[in-house]
Amino acid sequence: MDCAGRSLNLFGESDEEIANNSDGEEEQNGVAPRQNSSSGSSSSSSGASSQASSSGSSSSSSRGGSSSSEAEEENDENNGEVRSNDNHYGFVDDGDSRQYFEKDEKDLFGSDNEDYVKISAQSPYSVPVLPPLRIMSNNTGGGGGGFGRGRWQNGRGQGLLSRPGPYPQRGNYGYGQKFFNGPRDERLVAELKFTKSEETLARKAIAFQEPCELACFSRAEGGYAYFDDRNLRLFKRLITEDVGADLNDGFDTFVEKKDLGSQGFGDLLAAIRDKNVPLQNMHFVTYRNNLNKILATAYIRHEPWEMGVHKRNGVVYLDVHKLPERPLSELDRRRCYWGYCFEALATEDPRRADGEAIHHVDANVEYCSVLKTKLGAHRILMGAEMDCCDSTDDGRRFYVELKTTRELDYRSEERYEREKLLKFWIQSFLAGVPYIVIGFRDDSGRLVRTERLRTKDITHRVKMKGYWQGGVCLAFADEVLCWLYGTVKENEDYILQFAHPFTRLELLQDQTCPDVISYHLEQLH
Repeated sequence: MDCAGRSLNLFGESDEEIANNSDGEEEQNGVAPRQNSSSGSSSSSSGASSQASSSGSSSSSSRGGSSSSEAEEENDENNGEVRSNDNHYGFVDDGDSRQYFEKDEKDLFGSDNEDYVKISAQSPYSVPVLPPLRIMSNNTGGGGGGFGRGRWQNGRGQGLLSRPGPYPQRGNYGYGQKFFNGPRDERLVAELKFTKSEETLARKAIAFQEPCELACFSRAEGGYAYFDDRNLRLFKRLITEDVGADLNDGFDTFVEKKDLGSQGFGDLLAAIRDKNVPLQNMHFVTYRNNLNKILATAYIRHEPWEMGVHKRNGVVYLDVHKLPERPLSELDRRRCYWGYCFEALATEDPRRADGEAIHHVDANVEYCSVLKTKLGAHRILMGAEMDCCDSTDDGRRFYVELKTTRELDYRSEERYEREKLLKFWIQSFLAGVPYIVIGFRDDSGRLVRTERLRTKDITHRVKMKGYWQGGVCLAFADEVLCWLYGTVKENEDYILQFAHPFTRLELLQDQTCPDVISYHLEQLH
C-alpha cells in the first residue's frame, strides 16, 4: 500500500474522518465546530484518497463511527474533559487489538554505547583519604563545636559543669551514688543495701524492752576499772544558778580522753564476768556506742563508722573501732572541753567549795552501767557510760544525760532538731535515761541557758515537723541485726563498716580477734 501521499493519524484514522467525527461530537455536545487551515488541507487530501479506495473508505468510516461512540462514552465518564495520554509509549490500534511498543532508546550500559565501552576498568584517580574524626568534649577546653552541658553541640565552648571522664565501662552499673561502681574490696563478704523506704519501716512495730541494769563499773584516773559506782556523780538541781559561767575555766589543766582501744571492751567483759551474767541466751554484747551508730544511720547517711564483729558460742561481740581523725585545732579542743566543764558544773562535787572555779577535769574518769534489753527478737547486753543520776521522792534512782550545744537561731534550729536531737534521743532511749539536760553556750564558751527535756517528749516534738521517727530507727536497727546475726559464721571475725558512698552496709572479712575477747572466753571455761 502506498502511504506516501496519505497522512495517517496515530489512531489509524484519516484526518477527514476525525474531522467529521469531531464535528458530529461537537454538534451533539452543543459546541460550535472549530475551523482552521490545517483541517481543511487534511480533509482535501483525505477526500482524494477515499475516492481512490472505496473499500478502505467504507471500513474506515465504520471504524470511525465505533471510535466516535467510544470517545463519547469516555467524555461522558470524564464529565466532558478530553484527556491526552502523553507518555513515552506509542499506541497502535489495528482494529481488533491494541499493541503497545516502547520508543527506541539507547542502552547506556549496552555494547552499542561506544563511550561506555571505552571506560577503563581501573580509575585513574586515587582513593580519597578522610581526615580523622575529632571528638569535642568539655574536657578539651576548646572553643566552639564542643559539647556543652547537654548532649547537643551549642558552639559556646566548655560548660560550667565539666562532664566526668574518661567514661568507665558501665558493666550493668550507672552513675551516681545509687549505682556506685567503685573499687571492690576483696575482703567483702556480704552487703546490706538500703532498699526499704521510711514509709515501709514506719509500718513495722518493733518492740523494745525497757533496759534492766545488771552490773556496773567505774574507771579511775589511771585507767583501772572498779566494779562499783564510785565514779557515779549526783545531778545538781540548781544548775540554773551557774548560767553565765565561763566554760573555759580549767582548760589549762584538762586531761584529754585516751584511746583505750579494745581495753575498754575488756572492762565491760570483766564486769559481766564479775556479776556472773549468763550469756547463753544473748545474741549481742556491745557498747551502746555501736547501737547509736546503727540506729542513727536510718536518717544520717553522711557519717562513716565501723565496728568489729566476732561470733563465739552463738554470741556476737561488737567491738568499738575509732576511725582516724584529723588533728584537733585549739578551738576544737576548747569546744570539746566545754562539754566536760558543763558536766562538772551540773554535778555535785564535794571536793569543790561553793564559788570555786572548775579545775583539773579528767575525761578518762567515768562510770558505766551494764544493761540488758531486747530489740525485736534480739537479746542485747550493752555497756553505757552515764553522766550523773538523780532520785525520785521515794528514793528510786534514775540517770540523767548532760549535753552542750551552741545557742540556737533561726538558721541552726532545724539542723539541731533533725540531727542533734536524733542523737540525743537514741543515746538516752537505748539506756532508758528519762531526762536530758542541755546547756546552751555562745561562741566564746559562756553558758547562756539550760533546758531539761524528757526523752519521750522529743519524738513528739520532731514527728509533728516530719523530721524523723523513732520507730523507723528501731525498725532499721532490727533489719541490720537480723541480717548481721544470720550472715556471720561461728568462730570467724569481721568488720562492719558504713563508708562512702553511704548506700549500704559492708561486712568485711577480718583475720584477727581482740585478745580481750579470747581471754574472756578462756575465763568463762
